[in-house]
Amino acid sequence: MFARRAAVVAAIKARGHELRFINGGGTGSLEQTRTDPSVTELAAGSGLYGPTLFDGYDSFRPQPAAGFALPIVRRPIANIYTCFGGGYIASGSPGRDRQPTPSLPAGATLLANEGCGEVQTPVNYAGPEILALGDPIFFRHAKAGELCEHFTELVLLAGAAVIGRVPTYRGDGRSFV
Repeated sequence: MFARRAAVVAAIKARGHELRFINGGGTGSLEQTRTDPSVTELAAGSGLYGPTLFDGYDSFRPQPAAGFALPIVRRPIANIYTCFGGGYIASGSPGRDRQPTPSLPAGATLLANEGCGEVQTPVNYAGPEILALGDPIFFRHAKAGELCEHFTELVLLAGAAVIGRVPTYRGDGRSFV
């Protein structure tokens, strides 16, 4: 990979073009790309938010730094809580690893035969916390882009205190989907 990138950079420079920046990729390749002498900048991308897609990496362990909450709107049977919305599926080949994952309350899980949906997301939870209609279930997203495309801002927290709000990086304060 390094040889190909270096050859492309050399070919562009040989044609008289000056390159101020040569970006080397995203979170998944940072460990390798940082050693490429042709690269002038690295882009951490989704890894800055610590989404679930990076939970299985051996060399990179981000601390989860973003998520979203969905309200409980139905309780069809004991231990099943249906949340409103939730279909923030990450790009790439469809699969369980591209779906958001319930994170709070601890022990909440998606239903194997349903998963996250655009209209509803049923969650299985049999833990000690008492959940009621309107209560939030918190999720971690698989990748950052999908989360930021659906919300116009991120709320910054320090513990339980709101300390600020920032526009999403993709929408610059606008939501396109």
